[in-house]
Amino acid sequence: MTLSAADIPQLEFFAELAVEVGPPVEVGRTLRGLRRMVPITGGQVRGNGWTARVLPGGADWQLVVGDTLAELQAHYVLETDGGDRIYVRNQAIRHAPAEVTARLLRGEPVDPAQVYFRCMPALETAAPALAWVNERLFVGSGVRRPQQVEMRFFVLA
Repeated sequence: MTLSAADIPQLEFFAELAVEVGPPVEVGRTLRGLRRMVPITGGQVRGNGWTARVLPGGADWQLVVGDTLAELQAHYVLETDGGDRIYVRNQAIRHAPAEVTARLLRGEPVDPAQVYFRCMPALETAAPALAWVNERLFVGSGVRRPQQVEMRFFVLA
């Protein structure tokens, strides 16, 4: 089978997010790994020609499955400068050497080049002008800072 240019997905920039987070709430080590909940307290979003804020009240539910890998699932809401709301359900993985992962879990700064942080955000909205986001797939990358998570989301075109 020969692939044409139309068969190869392209990435189109959607938005940059700076999601502010609070101190983690540790559930502890379960049979599956270390369970944590990181509250989402706010943040800012910037897309092409639009801005939004991250509403407080979301959370990042984390499962640290080993010394080097964390599975993340965040749920939160964006409110655009026009008042429209977008629900975000973002599934991600974060992989780093054991010593880097330990520093991340302690809330210390790390070199983003040492961390593989990729995500698959799913977006939902009731806003007619943004309805197209309900019908698209998104991917992204992230950087964990001590008090915020920086991400870039891209539409799979």
